Amino acid sequence: MVALCRALMADPDLIAVDELSQGLAPLVVSEIARHLVELNRRHGTAVLLVEQNAQLALDITQRAYVLETGLIRTEGPSSELAQNPAVRRAYLGGV
Repeated sequence: MVALCRALMADPDLIAVDELSQGLAPLVVSEIARHLVELNRRHGTAVLLVEQNAQLALDITQRAYVLETGLIRTEGPSSELAQNPAVRRAYLGGV
């Protein structure tokens, strides 16, 4: 959390966030995710999110790339990927 705040102090055009949900309480993750969305919406700051929690990533992003063993397996608008049966089966625990 301190690293994220420190990065934001520089008023960057792009911020890279690796594993937002790792090691933080779910409420903290939700709050930080909300702030990242607002940062993008209000200030135009691009956010590059690397996240294993696929549901979280698809919920807060506009576009997503699904990587498997270092290769891009599929890509597209997050809302479309969230409805893709193969993505749902493999990463979201559903059909």
